[in-house]
Amino acid sequence: MGNTKSLGIAYIDQDISGSSVIESDAVLGYTAAAQGAVTQATSKSTAVTLNKSAGRITMNGAALAGNAAVSFTLNNIYISSNDILIMCVSGGSIADATTYTCYVNTMGVGTASITLRNLTAVSQSEAVIINFALIHCA
Repeated sequence: MGNTKSLGIAYIDQDISGSSVIESDAVLGYTAAAQGAVTQATSKSTAVTLNKSAGRITMNGAALAGNAAVSFTLNNIYISSNDILIMCVSGGSIADATTYTCYVNTMGVGTASITLRNLTAVSQSEAVIINFALIHCA
């Protein structure tokens, strides 16, 4: 009997309980159905909602002053306070990859606070793209 009930990266009827190691010699990740994308509407501090285990957040192109940071909320029904949210600046109209950094400030049930920091001394006005992946820790 084959696996039938996809959970995004595994199947519900696949018995991996008690496994201490999961290995792959190719790709380990989320299916296309587990991924999504969202764009901020009005400013870099505007909250976004994306109910997926992985995805892309395209930030608003508003200016961010040099050496400044801005925080916004990611609303996501899959997030719990025990989880790990991995993220990176992955693109946009960024001329230099060292211009920004991003990180998670806090996490709670259904929400995470994310900060984008401009690492340069000058104002930047770019629609920065942040990729994220959620590791659920029950």
